[in-house]
Amino acid sequence: MVTNGDVMAAGSRERRDRAAAARAEAQAGEKRRERTVRIIGAVAVLAVVAGIIGVAVVARNADDNANAIDVIEPDPSAPVPDGVLGADSEWAYGVPYGTAGDDAPVLELWEDFQCPACGSLEEANGEGIAEAAETGIARVIWRPTAFLDRNLGNDASNRAIGAWGCAIDEGFTREYHDAVYTNQPEEEGDGWSNSELVSIAEDIGMSGATLESFSACVDDETYRVWAANSTQEFYDQGVAGTPFGKIDGVEIPTQSLADQASLLAALTEAAGN
Repeated sequence: MVTNGDVMAAGSRERRDRAAAARAEAQAGEKRRERTVRIIGAVAVLAVVAGIIGVAVVARNADDNANAIDVIEPDPSAPVPDGVLGADSEWAYGVPYGTAGDDAPVLELWEDFQCPACGSLEEANGEGIAEAAETGIARVIWRPTAFLDRNLGNDASNRAIGAWGCAIDEGFTREYHDAVYTNQPEEEGDGWSNSELVSIAEDIGMSGATLESFSACVDDETYRVWAANSTQEFYDQGVAGTPFGKIDGVEIPTQSLADQASLLAALTEAAGN
């Protein structure tokens, strides 16, 4: 005979079973969602890295003489911004950044402000590169080049590097470097006017006497020959394109530069050697 207690017990079991099934379905759905998010994230990262590599290859294979224009000639006697390395350095005309001591591995990175791949690298792992410098993991040396000016028929990279030099003098080394990439024109070759380069300085917090000093430096073209000197180093070293990085003189793959974990592993290995 089935009692009321049996009916209640059966109903209770049924409710528990339905609740358990619902929880299992919810957990399965959450796992599917997380897996989808991971896949989408991985695809996005791969797309960014592929874009960096693809554009870098195009830049490397470009004809340096295409759309040739008159450019500022190098002059080793020209002034360099505060703290920038001179002509006699192993990393001539490079911009040291960070807190690392002389025993830390050196990450040198050739960049052209007009280079879309450099902009993609900055977006993918600019923070990781700067963090390695700011935490003392590596001595980062940015090496600016304006080789794309010849390809694109303008002088925008040279002027942007010169403006960066003015910002370095004012204590805005990383801020201006990063902001130029943030304000990289959508159309390669459009470049920046001097007024736009000054506007970038305002956007990162320059004001008053600091902004006036920066603006005068840009207008006077104080560091455009430094930009030309660094670009000549780029040619003399046979660097084929940008972005291009080395750790203690050994080339590091672009995909490793673009990934914080891979870059940190490479720097850690170099430090151990």
